[in-house]
Amino acid sequence: MDRAKIFTAEGLLLLLLLSAAQATHCSPCSCEPLANVWGGWTMDCRFIGLKDIPPLIPNTKNLYLQNNSLTTVPSGALDHLNLKEVDFSNNPWHCDCSILYLKKWLEDFSPAALAKVTCATPVSVKGKALSQLNGNELEGCRKPLPIKCLDFFWRDIALICMAVIAFISTLFILQRAKKLASKAGRKPHSFEVPLLQDHDLESQKSK
Repeated sequence: MDRAKIFTAEGLLLLLLLSAAQATHCSPCSCEPLANVWGGWTMDCRFIGLKDIPPLIPNTKNLYLQNNSLTTVPSGALDHLNLKEVDFSNNPWHCDCSILYLKKWLEDFSPAALAKVTCATPVSVKGKALSQLNGNELEGCRKPLPIKCLDFFWRDIALICMAVIAFISTLFILQRAKKLASKAGRKPHSFEVPLLQDHDLESQKSK
């Protein structure tokens, strides 16, 4: 019995030491152990003016980062966590291409949490929910056309211009031909003039 008590006391002491060690790594946030059989931590980082994501305890289950000055989340910063609850609301998020990691991570984790993330900058997306934006609307995410695509683009433009010029030239030629045909139709043919003269002479003789 005494040995059991000793082992139990040592176990509790070890647990307290581990808890204290974890708590020291939690700064500047406050951390509390979860009272359940699976353990884990709640990291409360609200209202402390954070501009960057703080070091995160691996066994964190609940992460509260709302009401700070966060603008982005580094790619991969949340991948090692097995979170159950998270809140990133009320931060001045800068919604350029670097925010795409957070958007995709929240889409997989919790669409409800993503709906609370609102863009503050740039001006083009200010006040919009991050969930409503796609990659093309995020500044810096639009990829330029490859060189080969640009070559095809300019080639197509040249072909279109040539086709337009050929069409205009054809119209001009047709209009010109139509005018010449119209003028030719209004003039008497050369072989008709002698016939008319002979007809007049015969008419005079008969009189």
